[in-house]
Amino acid sequence: MAAVSGGGGSGADGGSSGEEDAGGSARESRYRAACRACGVTPASALLQRTAGPLLSLRHRGLGPRGAKALALSLMVDTSILMLDLSDNWLQGEGAAAIAEMLKENCYISAVDLSDNKLGIEGAKAFSAMLLENTTIVSLQLSGNEFDDHAAKYLADALTANSKVEILDLSYNMFGDKAGEILGRAIAENIGLKELKISWNHFHSQGAAALAKGLGANIYLKVLDVSYNGFGNSGAAALGEALKANNVLEELNVSNNRISVEGALHIAGGLKENKSLKRLNMTRNPMQSEGCCGVLKALQANSGTGIDILDLPLNGTSVAQELPLEHLPCLWTVPDLRRQPFVTRQNEPHQSLEVCFRMRRLGPQLC
Repeated sequence: MAAVSGGGGSGADGGSSGEEDAGGSARESRYRAACRACGVTPASALLQRTAGPLLSLRHRGLGPRGAKALALSLMVDTSILMLDLSDNWLQGEGAAAIAEMLKENCYISAVDLSDNKLGIEGAKAFSAMLLENTTIVSLQLSGNEFDDHAAKYLADALTANSKVEILDLSYNMFGDKAGEILGRAIAENIGLKELKISWNHFHSQGAAALAKGLGANIYLKVLDVSYNGFGNSGAAALGEALKANNVLEELNVSNNRISVEGALHIAGGLKENKSLKRLNMTRNPMQSEGCCGVLKALQANSGTGIDILDLPLNGTSVAQELPLEHLPCLWTVPDLRRQPFVTRQNEPHQSLEVCFRMRRLGPQLC
């Protein structure tokens, strides 16, 4: 979660008011007292922190007891709006302490608990918290060993909570059963705008369930299911979902074992879809036939919204079979550091801007 990553609040936040200083002193006093009660050493990063809305304690080795002390000190804090505790080995016990704090604290809106080995106990704790919390809009829970059993608790939260807009569940251990459970929750959710569930173990059955949920959802704008095992059956379900869904704007299905057959199923959805702006299908064994099928589908759809299309273009074979320079809506852009990508922008400077944007250099160079 970009909003939570970074330093501990400096620069523009350096000129803090007396009120902020007083709040910081009170927080420090509460934190020291909580550390004494929990028998842990205070984290120097918190004691040395300057004023600002972000509290970043990533990679500090807090552990469960350190999380308890921190949670006690933040219970009534009103100045922290973003909390980054990624990679702190909090486990389920530490997650429960943070979750209890978030039931009381109504100011923190962005939380990153990635890589903390939360497991099923952590999933239970955060699910219960999300049934009560109405403040959090961005939640990162990637890399926490969530499996099919944990999916049930997270799905309950997804169904009931309408405030979380960004959720990252990537790098977990979800399988097909989790896909079925989460798919139903996605269909019912009315708040999520961005969902990342890449690097899991979704295969044909779970992938189809997720795609079915996508087809019924009318709020989700960004979905990343890369590095799973959707295969051709999952791609077929995605193709049907794209026909029904006209809200989704970005879809990443790279590295999903999608061959020619699956690519053509997705192409069938692209012929009718009008909302999708960016589609990433790289690192799939689609061959030239699959790539051409996708491109022809976009050519046939006069209402397509696609601006950026990542395909596994291999050399010039696709261009030879379907001359891209003759397509009215698509242009290839060579990139020396990666495979070519396809865009609707036909002006060189516009294509260059898209290239920068894809490398996330836009704010600095455009």
